[in-house]
Amino acid sequence: MEDVLRPLTVIGGSLVITLALGWLADLALRRIDAAHPETPLWGLLRRCRIPLQLLLCAALLRGSYDATGLGLVDDHTMGIGRALTLVLIAASAWLAVRVAAAIVEASYSRYAANAHDRARVRRVRTQITLIQRVVTAVVITVAAAAMLLTFPEMRAVGTSVLASAGLLGIVAGVAAQSTLGNLFAGLQIAFGDMVRIGDTVVVDGEWGTIEEITLTFLTVRTWDERRITMPVSYFTGKPFENWSRGGAQMTGTVFFHLDHSAPLEKMRPRLHEILQECPEWDGRAWSLVVTDTTPSTMVVRALVTARDADTIFTVRCQVRERMIEWLRTEHPYALPRISTAQAPGHDAAALIEQRAAPPLTKDGR
Repeated sequence: MEDVLRPLTVIGGSLVITLALGWLADLALRRIDAAHPETPLWGLLRRCRIPLQLLLCAALLRGSYDATGLGLVDDHTMGIGRALTLVLIAASAWLAVRVAAAIVEASYSRYAANAHDRARVRRVRTQITLIQRVVTAVVITVAAAAMLLTFPEMRAVGTSVLASAGLLGIVAGVAAQSTLGNLFAGLQIAFGDMVRIGDTVVVDGEWGTIEEITLTFLTVRTWDERRITMPVSYFTGKPFENWSRGGAQMTGTVFFHLDHSAPLEKMRPRLHEILQECPEWDGRAWSLVVTDTTPSTMVVRALVTARDADTIFTVRCQVRERMIEWLRTEHPYALPRISTAQAPGHDAAALIEQRAAPPLTKDGR
């Protein structure tokens, strides 16, 4: 009977203690979160319940599995102990990553709620995102190294590895030159404020918004919902347009190819009326001027402004559409046309030229 009760007591007691402590921790976090609604930290820490319970269970079983008295445990003591140690290390790393993520996310949420400069908020978001990825990578690397060192064979190899660390470092540096370049480029982008998450950029002729920045690549979401993935080293080695840097306000142009008889003095107040009826126009500036002429048309440029790159596109489209419609219905003569009629005096000039020509002889010469 004792052979059955002892393992049940050890294993069952570990599970009961784990569940009880996890429930108490979750209850305490819920009460603290209700008492402090100004910060989301305590609510975010509730995501750590599963890795915390796994850590507690692995720690309790690691310290008490010898007391079960089972023959299977006695025969495989070293293997079971090592397996529990690996689970303990993995659970600790999982818990550390979850806690770090909760702290970073809570800090960013409070900062974003109180900040008025949206460009600075995007900059902070980019930096903390990359810092969080670095912390996660470091924690995983340390946990993997600790798990490998639990094996005696790895400890024996450790001395020779450290002795040849210099040579291995040189070889690894040459082999991972591109990866390391992207890694440092990602850190440079994060802390050099070159580009931020949410910025509107133009790269390789493609217009889009920065959607994600990692340590090695960057994702641009285009206006038609495509995703362009580029190495971060591209933004440190090649020029690109950042429409959000220095302020999100934008100035756009709309070009019209019109006939020389277009009523410019009537088009200017009509443009102002269209802009006043457009909610996306920020009211900063507008103008309408002739910028070029051709033998058959003239180029009229309408200048408009908006608060950001997305709304400037909408303003330009509305101005182009409504102005063309107004010209078509009110002043159709202003639209470009191709003349198919003969020039004035053409018949008279042809008749004079015909009369001036010498008469033909009978043989046609």
